Amino acid sequence: MSVESIATFESSLDEVGVECVRTTADGFESALAPLLDDPAVGAPLPFDGVSLPDAVNTDPTVAELEAAATGVTAAGYGIADYGSVVIQGGAAGEEPVSLYADEHVAVVAADDVLPDMDAAFDRLAADVRDGAGQSIIATGPSATADMGALVKGAHGPMDVTVVLVEDR
Repeated sequence: MSVESIATFESSLDEVGVECVRTTADGFESALAPLLDDPAVGAPLPFDGVSLPDAVNTDPTVAELEAAATGVTAAGYGIADYGSVVIQGGAAGEEPVSLYADEHVAVVAADDVLPDMDAAFDRLAADVRDGAGQSIIATGPSATADMGALVKGAHGPMDVTVVLVEDR
């Protein structure tokens, strides 16, 4: 983990309107709790010692997914220069959980914050070679101005929060 990359990541997140909450594995549940609006859905987290509370439904039906206020997913990595998170698709349903709810909470391990897009492309290429599923690069809340005024939440979440787990 580069201290410089983390500082750049936090600054870039702020520029795109994304709150960053820093925590450790031990403090994860208490850091996550105020970010959850019911009903909440999530995908299991791959970090040692970090898991979602029972109140987060990790096996939602389509109806529960569509009704969710908060979706919590792991981000495979963050891209410091852009304040982007990379959501890697898989059998746990990470993509729909990150897109349907009005609030997306992306959980990123500090060790997985990459400095720039070159490093991200290198990692994406390695993921593809290793047979990983599709990935979504998300930068801030969903927004469009296709038809005039800016509309948030048009094609995804209206609000995004990144929880940065510093000791993972």
